[in-house]
Amino acid sequence: MRIRSFAKINLGLEVLRRRPDGYHDIKTLFQWIDLHDTLSLELLETSEIRLSGDDPTVPWDETNLVHRAARLLQERSGARRGAEIRVEKRIPAGRGLAGGSGDAAMTLYGLDRLWDCRASRQDLRGLGTALGSDVAYFFEGGLCLGEGRGEVLTPLPDLPNLPLVLALPDFPVPTAQIYANLRSTSLTSDPKDSKISGFLEARDFGFLENRLEETIFRLYPQLLEYKSLFREHGAELSLVTGSGSAVYGLFRDRGAAGRCLAEMRARVAAVAAVTLSREQGWNALDAGASPSGKAADFGSAIRRFESSRPSFWDRDRTKDD
Repeated sequence: MRIRSFAKINLGLEVLRRRPDGYHDIKTLFQWIDLHDTLSLELLETSEIRLSGDDPTVPWDETNLVHRAARLLQERSGARRGAEIRVEKRIPAGRGLAGGSGDAAMTLYGLDRLWDCRASRQDLRGLGTALGSDVAYFFEGGLCLGEGRGEVLTPLPDLPNLPLVLALPDFPVPTAQIYANLRSTSLTSDPKDSKISGFLEARDFGFLENRLEETIFRLYPQLLEYKSLFREHGAELSLVTGSGSAVYGLFRDRGAAGRCLAEMRARVAAVAAVTLSREQGWNALDAGASPSGKAADFGSAIRRFESSRPSFWDRDRTKDD
């Protein structure tokens, strides 16, 4: 069995308060994109879990979230068989794209089928919550409001398929470091100050912000350069995703996005991607195929979205093709 594991970006992120357990309550907007890892799952007649992957920077041992997810499902379901799991990484670790969390979620989803556990998606989401704050989101997908630690989810009406460019610096950013250096001025303590609430009312990207950016740019000032470049190229929204280090520019004009991608690649590793709706993502997962492969260029991504392309693609065709 081969299954795609999509990345996420945060379209906005607000930090509300520090919790007694040491975590922070947040308010965020999760959005699926078509950049993905690929998991290969093979049944073993023994209870062994064998995990490997092609990214040498990731520990492929029992501490890996994928391995922990497999063991958790095995324990909770009573499954007596095991699995060999191979992960082809395209989502770089430590960049705020939740590749590890998504891989853990899709491990639960795939092994539930492979082992015939017959768990509901809600059951799997509960297991995901036990593994990490972001894991539960990947059992919803599309556009979701995330609250609590990020595990309290409200599915929202999807956005159209929008092109984006991801700048991927060659270093990760530790999430714990960012929250440890967070200043009280970065908190959104008054609900009236929530920019996410403003976006949900107006659907205007201009409302959105990542309240971690003040801390991120103070510690990693080079990331501000990428955000500035996205703005210069007319991105509708440009933010660090999560705690970084990836920075994205979200566009409505795919021609502008393509030009931005070319210039960004002269400065840093960068890839093109497209936002995915909930239906598109789950159809792709259930079919065992991604709508846009490796998200390597806008042309292939857009061609695969022809049947469901929103109206702005038609409006801009003569201008950008």
